Amino acid sequence: MTALIELKDITKTYQLGSEPVHALKGVSLTIDAGEYVAIMGASGSGKSTLMHIIGCLDRPTSGSYVLSSKPVQDCDEDELATVRNALIGFIFQQFNLLAQMSALQNVMLPLTYAGVPKEQRLARAEHVLNLVGLGDRMHHKPSQLSGGQQQRVSIARALANTPKLLLADEPTGALDSSTAADLMRLLDELVLQGMTVVVVTHDPETASHARRLVRVKDGLIIGDEIQTPAKVSVG
Repeated sequence: MTALIELKDITKTYQLGSEPVHALKGVSLTIDAGEYVAIMGASGSGKSTLMHIIGCLDRPTSGSYVLSSKPVQDCDEDELATVRNALIGFIFQQFNLLAQMSALQNVMLPLTYAGVPKEQRLARAEHVLNLVGLGDRMHHKPSQLSGGQQQRVSIARALANTPKLLLADEPTGALDSSTAADLMRLLDELVLQGMTVVVVTHDPETASHARRLVRVKDGLIIGDEIQTPAKVSVG
């Protein structure tokens, strides 16, 4: 398999007043295209910092990061934004949908920013909304959708630019157990279709559905193992 993510000796140090905070202390991690990986750790473990670096939302203090064969650790802000838009889809705990826009318009938004022509934007947005099972709800506004449906809209938006990497930050945190199961089932389907999925979570149940589990503690990777994914219960 081809490596999509290659992190080598990544450190990240923040300055908190006069005290340095070492959030990451030399992390190395390789994730191949098509993998389903959970990065798990408690609050303060460094997993969120690691997610921000993987997602090109932040830059490491030192070390190297190659994403889809592109060295990104030295990219400036504009270059990082270009990489994010081209390669990464984000799913956040909060759906971040625009209330005045329909599901279809919300999904079209990143395509608009990317300069995709209107007819292509519409066709692509309709396709991904059908993919996540919302073909009959695409003209509804967020207030007319359930929490699970809003999460599906946010996933469709993340898929709109056909990213190579889907990065999910605590994706089930705002969902009830039934809706969370629907989400995990959808992530399973996306992996079967060849998507690379990385889920960052503190929740063992969410992490149990991935095929690989990476544990982070005190800014270090303390475990990296292949696991038998939990089955999503029906109903």
